Amino acid sequence: MAPSVAELESPAPTNPIQTKPLHNADHRPHAAEPTQVQSIGKTADGRNLKIRAYPKFDTLEEERQYRKQHLAAAFRVFADRGFDEGVAGHISVRDPILPDHFWLNPLSAHFSQIKVSDLILADEHGTIVQGEEPINAAAFAIHSAIHKMRPDVHAACHAHSVYGKAWSVFGRPLDMMTQDALRFYKSHGVYTDFKGVVLDSEEGERIGRALGDGKAVILQNHGLLTVGQSVDEAAFWFISMDKTCHAQLLADAASNGSGRPKIMIDEEEAEYAAKQVGGPDKGWLAFQGYYDEQVAKTNGAFLL
Repeated sequence: MAPSVAELESPAPTNPIQTKPLHNADHRPHAAEPTQVQSIGKTADGRNLKIRAYPKFDTLEEERQYRKQHLAAAFRVFADRGFDEGVAGHISVRDPILPDHFWLNPLSAHFSQIKVSDLILADEHGTIVQGEEPINAAAFAIHSAIHKMRPDVHAACHAHSVYGKAWSVFGRPLDMMTQDALRFYKSHGVYTDFKGVVLDSEEGERIGRALGDGKAVILQNHGLLTVGQSVDEAAFWFISMDKTCHAQLLADAASNGSGRPKIMIDEEEAEYAAKQVGGPDKGWLAFQGYYDEQVAKTNGAFLL
């Protein structure tokens, strides 16, 4: 698999906060040390645990099919969570056989209806290589730039989710005040130069620079964009980031209404915990339950 996604430091929050250390006297995390059974990944009677991991493929054709199946599932997961809005929103995944090509959704297909056979293959110039429907122009401008600038990124997600849109109007990064927010610790940026619908490659490149080496970028007055080494990872980061935006909005409203300051997670603890919850393997694994749900709900219909 590709190397781990590097992390991009976000600007410090500007609103008044309180920081609460979450360490004991000798500065070790409160979390219990892993037991021997936890450490070696075995059951109490010595059997190996069945730990899911990104599969290995005998051929690139097999990996292509896997990526397309999980891309189709990601659209349906997004639809279930209300991330659809007309023709807005797009998810792409890099083709393993033609690395400068990527698969994404046809312009007019609803996320909830997308199947593997509906997916469109486009090259880095926007030429449709496979498929007979147009793609979202903004999708091409953003995704092609990111795929060029970040060889480690194999997938990107963008949608106009409600909480992502609401938080984006502040043009600032998320506060590190919950464990889930730590997935984005020093790994998300903010793009503040809103110019309407993204239609040119230069705008896509500017968004790519705001993303930097991180896993997400908040597009001011627009929404969220997440990336990953797999479409599973990128999709889960999007789900998690939208939920984190929701939590931030609620916490800010409660703080402003009550006058009580928010308590932030201190830097040492944040850095420690981010490594536990923010890795590409954790993002991939977290999405598998959503994928399984789609297979069960549709009897695998989207795989065709």
